[in-house]
Amino acid sequence: MGSAKNQEELTRLLQDPVNIATLTNGVPNASTHTFPIAARASDLQKRSLKDRSRSVYGIVPTSVWVLCIVELGERFCFYGISTVFQNYVARPLNGSEGRGALGMGHQAATGMLTLFRFWCYASPVIGAVVADQYLGRLSTILLFSVAYLIGLCILSITSLPTALENGLGIGGFSLAIFFIGLGTGGIKSNISPLIADQSNRYTDILADELVDRKMTLRQSYMIFYAAINIGSFSGFLTPYLERDIGFWSAYLVCTCVLVCCLCVIPFLIKELAVRPVKNTIIRDAFWAVSLMVSYWNLDAAYPSWQSINGKEGIILPWDDSFAAQTRYAVLACRLFVFFPIYWAAEGLFSITMIIQAGQMRDHGIPNDLLQNISTLAVLLIIPLFEWLLFPFLQRLNVSVGVINRITMGFVIAGVAMAYASFLQHVIYSTGPCYEHPRCESSVVDGVPHGNHTSVLFQIPTHILMSMANVLVSVSGFQYAYEIAPLDLKSFVQSLYMLTLAIGSVLGGLFIPAVFDPAMLWLFVVLAFILLFTAFVIPTRLEISTDAESDRFNRRGI
Repeated sequence: MGSAKNQEELTRLLQDPVNIATLTNGVPNASTHTFPIAARASDLQKRSLKDRSRSVYGIVPTSVWVLCIVELGERFCFYGISTVFQNYVARPLNGSEGRGALGMGHQAATGMLTLFRFWCYASPVIGAVVADQYLGRLSTILLFSVAYLIGLCILSITSLPTALENGLGIGGFSLAIFFIGLGTGGIKSNISPLIADQSNRYTDILADELVDRKMTLRQSYMIFYAAINIGSFSGFLTPYLERDIGFWSAYLVCTCVLVCCLCVIPFLIKELAVRPVKNTIIRDAFWAVSLMVSYWNLDAAYPSWQSINGKEGIILPWDDSFAAQTRYAVLACRLFVFFPIYWAAEGLFSITMIIQAGQMRDHGIPNDLLQNISTLAVLLIIPLFEWLLFPFLQRLNVSVGVINRITMGFVIAGVAMAYASFLQHVIYSTGPCYEHPRCESSVVDGVPHGNHTSVLFQIPTHILMSMANVLVSVSGFQYAYEIAPLDLKSFVQSLYMLTLAIGSVLGGLFIPAVFDPAMLWLFVVLAFILLFTAFVIPTRLEISTDAESDRFNRRGI
C-alpha cells in the first residue's frame, strides 16, 4: 500500500509545473534545502522520468564565479612567474646574454623549475589533510593563500638589483618557491571541490525537464578550466616586464593580481556553501583502507562484515554507509593509475613541439609562440563542447559521462601524437638537412634555418591536444570530486593532483629520446601508449563509475 501511495504522490507532484526541489538563493544549504519524495525517486522511476523529460543545465551560482576568479589569480601568478624562472636562474646579473639574476646555468635552471613544479603538484596532499581534517576548504584556501603571498613577497624583494648584488638571490629564490609551492598545493586541492560543493547534490525535477546536477557540475568545471587558461595569459606579459623593467616588476604584478582576486571572497563569503569538518575523517579513511588490505577483502571495513565474521572485538567508529563510500572510492581511484601516462605525454608534447617548430620554416614566428595557440583553442573549444557537441550527443542518446570523456581525451591525444609523428617524418623527408635539421647547409647570413616544411602545419596538433586537455583535465576534476566520500573531497582531489607530479617524473624518463632522428619514434611510441590506454580504461574498470556516482548522490553521500 505504501508503495502505491508513494507512486500516486510522485505522479501528482510531477503534474505541478513548479520545481519541487527547493533552492535557496541558488546555493545548496543543508538546513534549508528540502527534497520531497519525487527528488528521491527510485532507479526505475528516475529512468522513466528521463524518458519523458529533457535534461538541462542548472544555474551556476555566483559563488562558483567568485572561486573561479580566485583560481584565475593563482594561475596568473603561477604561469607568470614560472615563465621567467628559466632566465632568472640561468643567466647572470648584468650578463651579455640578456637580463638575468642568479647565473646558475640552463641545466640548473631546468632542474630547479622541474623541482618547483613537482613540489606544486605534490603539496596538495598537505592542503587536503589540513582541509578535511582540521580547517575546512575555505579556511584552508585563505591560509595557504597567505603562504603563497609570503613567497611572492620574498621573490619580489630578493629580485631587486640591490638584493641580488648583496647575495640574497639564491636563498630568497629557494625560500620563495617553497612557500609558493606550498600555497599552490593548499589552493589547488581545495578550490575545485569547493566549486563543486556549490552545486545542488540532487537532480531537480521539473514538470517537463530535469535540471541535471552532473550537467551543472560539468559546466562549473568548464568555467573553472577556462579561468585557468585565461590566467595563463600572464605568460605573454611577464617576459616583457622582465625585459623592459626587471624581474622584480614581473613578480610584483603577479603579487598584486593575486591580492585583488582574493579580495573578492569576503564580500560573498555568506553565499558560499561550506561543509563542516569531521576531525577524524582522514584517520577513519586510512583505518578503513588498512582493514581492506589486511583482510584482503574490500568488504572488511563494513561494521556489519566485522560482526558477521566474528570480529565483535573491533569497534569501528563509522557505519556501513561510510565503509561503502570508502570501498567505492578505492575501486574508482584505479582510474588515477592512467593519468600519469597522459600528463607525461602532455609534458613531452610541450617540449617537443618547441623543438619541432625550430626544425621548420618559421616565417618569422618564434618557435615557442605557437604553443600559445593551445590556450586560445581551449577558450573556443569549451563553449563548443558545452553548447554544441555534448547536447548533440545527448540527443543521440550517446553517454557523455566522465569515463567516456576521459577515454575520448586519450584517443584524441593519441591522434595528435600520431599526426606529430607524421609531421616529423615530413620534416626528415625534406631538405636541406633532412634527418639533421638546422645543419650547416641551412645557414643563411650566419643564421641556421629549418627544413622546407612550414611551421603552420603544427596548428592541427595544438588544436587536437587542446581538445584532449579539455576532455581529460576537466573530467578528471569532476571524477575526483564525484568518487570521493563526502568528507574526503579535498584528499581525493589531492590524489588526482599527485598524478601530475608522477607524470612529470615519468615524462623525464623519455627526455633522452628527444634528439634527431629519434623524435619520430618518440611520437610513435607516445601515440601507441595513449591509444592503448584509451582501450584499456573502459575494459579494465569493472565498475560503472557514472552509475555508482549517481547512486551515491541520490543517497546524499
